Amino acid sequence: MKLQSKERIIKTFHHHPFPFLIQIVKAIAASFPFFFLLYLVSPALSYNVIVIANLIIIGLFTLVIIYLALVYWLDKLIITNKRAIHVDWIFLSNRTEGEALLYDIQDIHTREKGLLSALYLFDYGVIRLETASSKTTITFTEAPDPEGIKSFMTDHIEACRPNAVCNIDTATEPEPA
Repeated sequence: MKLQSKERIIKTFHHHPFPFLIQIVKAIAASFPFFFLLYLVSPALSYNVIVIANLIIIGLFTLVIIYLALVYWLDKLIITNKRAIHVDWIFLSNRTEGEALLYDIQDIHTREKGLLSALYLFDYGVIRLETASSKTTITFTEAPDPEGIKSFMTDHIEACRPNAVCNIDTATEPEPA
């Protein structure tokens, strides 16, 4: 992602942490069959082999969790004074970037699940930004407080229309990219 001239980052949104915790629990649960299998064959193995096998299983699943964390936390939605940019990491070696000019954004749709979304722990969902031509659609999943992001985006887009002077007050420093 390269910023254009006179472009500055206003706000950066990362995924909500709760879905990531669910991914970690799934990864830990996926390790249980390996430990169970090791437990079944442990009478036939020496103590040193059992310790090494346990360390290998723990090491492999630790690497899986680190990989999941990197892919999950590198995804972000960046709002600048000119554009909305979505950086989506599919794998560590594969990422896609989608961008839309702020004044081209026509519709902002949000989707949250259930009544529990009123609580911060479950306040995440999907935000979709659609441009006028509908050729560009930015979909940011597992977004924290989608309605808050929509409100921020709506205010920011209105302030940055081509005929208006973009004067968004950034009282806090923007997060590093």
